[in-house]
Amino acid sequence: MKKILQTLIILAAFLLLDSCAKNPVTGKRDLMLLSESQEIAMGQQSDPDIIKFFGLYDDKNLQKFIEEKGQQMAAISHRKDLKYEFKIVDSPVVNAFAVPGGYVYFTRGIMAHFNNEAEFAGVLGHEIGHITARHSAKQYSNAMLAQIGLVAGMALAPEFAQFADLAQNGIGLLFLKFGRDAESQSDKLGVEYSTKINYDAHEMAGFFQTLDRLQSQSGGEEVPTFLSTHPDPADRENKVAKLADDWKRKTKSTTLKVNRESYLKMIDGIIYGEDPKQGFVENNIFYHPGLKFQFPIPQQWSIQNTPEQVQLASKDGKAMMLFTFAPGQSLEAAAEALLKNYQLTLVESQKNNVNGLPVIAMVADQTSQEQQSLRTLIYVIEHGKNIYAMIGVTSIPLFNSFAPTFKASMQNFNTLSDPSKINKQPERIRIKTIKQNASLSEALRSLGTNEKRLEEVAILNGMQLTDRVDKGMLIKVID
Repeated sequence: MKKILQTLIILAAFLLLDSCAKNPVTGKRDLMLLSESQEIAMGQQSDPDIIKFFGLYDDKNLQKFIEEKGQQMAAISHRKDLKYEFKIVDSPVVNAFAVPGGYVYFTRGIMAHFNNEAEFAGVLGHEIGHITARHSAKQYSNAMLAQIGLVAGMALAPEFAQFADLAQNGIGLLFLKFGRDAESQSDKLGVEYSTKINYDAHEMAGFFQTLDRLQSQSGGEEVPTFLSTHPDPADRENKVAKLADDWKRKTKSTTLKVNRESYLKMIDGIIYGEDPKQGFVENNIFYHPGLKFQFPIPQQWSIQNTPEQVQLASKDGKAMMLFTFAPGQSLEAAAEALLKNYQLTLVESQKNNVNGLPVIAMVADQTSQEQQSLRTLIYVIEHGKNIYAMIGVTSIPLFNSFAPTFKASMQNFNTLSDPSKINKQPERIRIKTIKQNASLSEALRSLGTNEKRLEEVAILNGMQLTDRVDKGMLIKVID
């Protein structure tokens, strides 16, 4: 037995040595369980899932802009041979992220909060830095070694991951948060790369003020993901500003670009916040104008809405609800497919109707030796040409306490017919020209900004309400 153990230890050591790869940025050897070809394959497999999950933002000029700047920066990066792709996804969340193999995504939310090309370029360099330094691949390797499961983005217990449908595909990569060392290294690379394509990296440092203020405005409840691993944005800002000075000296650049006006003109009309056509919440009711349905949501529950599904989670993470399309051409086929797909054992089932719509209501269990056994309440609902599933999930001991909450949403699912909800339009950013010298607050009031939103619009402009603005200057307003 002792000899076998020694052999296994030696074999494991060889495997670990064989798994060490030279880091393209540092030149040092890292423990890496993903080869470059596997890394590229992971990115290729994840990209369709990410696009399906978020949707692409429908603006050809913005998509062309990020692709052109991305390819320009990739060409001077430490891994210029990768086939990079750059895309803007249709999400209001202020975020940018990268997955292994050369795939970089910016949300329309973060594009709306940039105030010049140089801010954008700094964050672009930061995300490319995650790829060139192989942070995602390394994090994935660490997760494999530690046997860490991927979990959905809200306050969900790990056993709910299968229902959240994120741990099953490339979306799970987005929830592997980088450590502070990796984020700091990407900040350095962001400064280096943006300076090398002739942008002023000091603007990247300034953008951290916007992120910090967004966090403060939300009370810390919805921290922008780009900020999440940096609890001290002021310290980050100071470090990046110093790096910007250093790289300006290294490149001997004298005409670094900011390009404020050209950027603002480019984002004129970008959708700001939730896009109603994808579904929206008003007075604790979720409305979907395109598919013409509505249902109430529990008070104080978190909500995550994507083109494929709506996820709801209790604040304590002890229960969740999922609304999604159901597979199958009939209610019976859809109910059977759901039980099979989620590996559920049927407890009881009955046909019914909800507000005149055909329904199959089921209680079903999912048991596991590794995790707590779960009980689900499922309503399979036929509405128009689609079949939907509303799934409430919690542990078996808590089911009776959460069942009334689940039923309150499911039994009040209804057809949406209110024209004011069906025709609701999104808010958009509009670029306006200042007519006379004033403070930002005075200028915003003159342009019709609501008093309650003055601070929000100031953050959007990367300015303080007391800042002076000059005649002829461009600023953002929300229309």
